Amino acid sequence: MRILIIGASSYLGARFYVDLKKYFDVVGTYSSNRFFPDLLHLDITSKKQVETLVSQIKPDLIIHCANLPKNAPMKENPDLAKKVNLDGTGYLVEAANKIGAKFIFISTIASKLNNDYYTSYKFESEKIVKTTNSGWLILQPAYILGYSPNTVNDRPFNRLYKNIVKKTPAVYDTSWRTQSSYIGQIVEIILTCIKKNIWNESIPISVSEVKSRYEIARDILKHFDMQVASVDKKDTTDTIEDDQSTLKRLGLPVYSYDEIIGKIVDETKRHLQSGL
Repeated sequence: MRILIIGASSYLGARFYVDLKKYFDVVGTYSSNRFFPDLLHLDITSKKQVETLVSQIKPDLIIHCANLPKNAPMKENPDLAKKVNLDGTGYLVEAANKIGAKFIFISTIASKLNNDYYTSYKFESEKIVKTTNSGWLILQPAYILGYSPNTVNDRPFNRLYKNIVKKTPAVYDTSWRTQSSYIGQIVEIILTCIKKNIWNESIPISVSEVKSRYEIARDILKHFDMQVASVDKKDTTDTIEDDQSTLKRLGLPVYSYDEIIGKIVDETKRHLQSGL
């Protein structure tokens, strides 16, 4: 199987790229940061570039994780946000349909809220992805944690990684509470769905326990002998909770909060030791 990862330089995409290369013929794209030397440049806001690249690579499966990840910059440049997070998805699905490729879209569990630029474009993109003719999956993680080869992008786990490596002050919010998702579990689910031929499903991915950013940081950083300070930012951002029923129904990997914390700590220590 040949897999094309759109956004292989991103936090998620870099982990997908490295892990899936162990099993498949994987090609990855980048937009501005060529994280791996063999990545191919792609501007997903260009319909012509998307059509040309997909027709040349002829992947069996496209994994799309090249979205702008934050709502605030989208407010500043809503035209670009629409081009990247919505129009680009449409171009990719159209190109996939032309060659009969399957499609996996990395959405968010918060797409159901549909209440800001980020969640609304995810919500609308999910509708587009469901028009993929050969088979589609919509993966809906929550607060994603876990080691990625890309430790630079401003993502929740990378902030924790920076605390560990650069000894920056660890101060985290107690007000906003959410379920967490483990990046390695997302990879496992992709592999399992391919093996079991599971398609045309929207799959929320999270643990069942609800925790604050402070609790998550405390539970990870204590294994690196770091103290975490708390701050109440009075964050009233809405959250969507999931009961893991879809994962259980489909026979996909299910983890508890303590299990993913253990995996995250172990893989982080392993990578820190290998870099010594």
